[in-house]
Amino acid sequence: MGNLKTKELTNIGYSTDKQKSMAINTIAKHFKHRNTNYIITLLTDIRNRPEAYIHDPATQKIAGLFMDDATKQTVNSFELTQQSLPFKIYGEDNIEASAIKQMELALSLPVSVQGALMPDAHSGYGLPIGGVLATRNAVIPYGVGMDIGCRMALTIIDADEKFIDRYSHQIKQAINIHTHFGMEGGLEMPQDHEVLDDPAFRETPLLKKLHGKAVKQLGSSGGGNHFVDIGVISLTDNNVVGLPANTYMALLSHSGSRGLGANIARHYTQIAMNNCKLPREAQPLAWLDLNSEAGQEYWLSMTLAGDYARACHDRIHSNLLRALGLKALYKVENHHNFAWKDKLADGTEAIIHRKGATPAHDGELGIIPGSMTAPAYLVTGKGKPEALYSAAHGAGRAMSRQQARESNTNSALKKMLTQADVTLIGGSLEENPLAYKDIDMVMQAQTELITVQGVFSPSIVRMNNE
Repeated sequence: MGNLKTKELTNIGYSTDKQKSMAINTIAKHFKHRNTNYIITLLTDIRNRPEAYIHDPATQKIAGLFMDDATKQTVNSFELTQQSLPFKIYGEDNIEASAIKQMELALSLPVSVQGALMPDAHSGYGLPIGGVLATRNAVIPYGVGMDIGCRMALTIIDADEKFIDRYSHQIKQAINIHTHFGMEGGLEMPQDHEVLDDPAFRETPLLKKLHGKAVKQLGSSGGGNHFVDIGVISLTDNNVVGLPANTYMALLSHSGSRGLGANIARHYTQIAMNNCKLPREAQPLAWLDLNSEAGQEYWLSMTLAGDYARACHDRIHSNLLRALGLKALYKVENHHNFAWKDKLADGTEAIIHRKGATPAHDGELGIIPGSMTAPAYLVTGKGKPEALYSAAHGAGRAMSRQQARESNTNSALKKMLTQADVTLIGGSLEENPLAYKDIDMVMQAQTELITVQGVFSPSIVRMNNE
């Protein structure tokens, strides 16, 4: 049974002596050659989905102990409304039909009250990327997404492009030392942040188990389109930041809550799907009632994951600025995979899910990036109720990752980077600039949603080497 202890069994929901004893005996008999991580994952899944293991001779005795608990859980079946609610689409001419169909499906849920589709939208799992959905007292884990609290952070720095030209070698060294990309691992130097002491980590067995991973991954970034960029930002006249309309050096980062958020998303999505039965095509949109224990646990966990994502950006920015001897003038940041309690135009309270969308209440600052060679925009929202106070979260994918790999070459990518005067550290063909929509076209499609306060141009880009 490896190093598995009874305390670990308690942490994954094996609360009685009978459950622990049965787990130990079963593992010793059928899984003694498996490693501890495999065993913990297996036992956790049996606890969460006993019906999937009740017919397997090796696991049926453990599953049987949890079947009674499962039958006590309220399982509700719901039908979709015959006609979906109408919703506003921004930049519809450049949005694929499948994303619109996904939004229509989401707006046929009985808990949905309003929706909107942003101009960078494309199809996803559950709610489309770029989808914004308001519900009544219900939270949809896949309406938030797997990377809970995925967010942007921009630090405007007391330096200009001359610093980048003069110290480009030192900047690249600092980025290599003080960032880490990829699904596993973290920074070599241990990181600290007050979020690691958040009492929420002690509130549920899942969060207790994930604390060690959160410690290890603090200050790191994931794969895909996550990045850390050094570049310059040109602020507009009379910008709300309050700085003179000059060009400043800036640090821009994009990443989320790492393994913490992904595990929370998987865990509560499974609970939602088990307890909220929908027609097959809508099952990924299963929700948790916020009055339920699972709903409250998810909200607590989602909030913690968002705070953790913010802490990762804090460490990235403070580490790099300290290493380069630079001073921050202003910092802007925003989530774009999250759910918020808010009020609709008529005063109705709702849960607003933004899966790949930037909060854009009146005067609210946000960041909308392009690609590794395209500009990012510092914006303020105009608070449009029909858009659920939202805007795009980026350029949006024009190609799938596979299409991006197959339709481009490394030599072509190098040529694009040279033409844009951008240095890429890491990166992949999946994230090449042609894989994304034209950010200026996306911005043009949402002029009624945001006001541009500044334009960021990347110079040195760090991404995962996939």
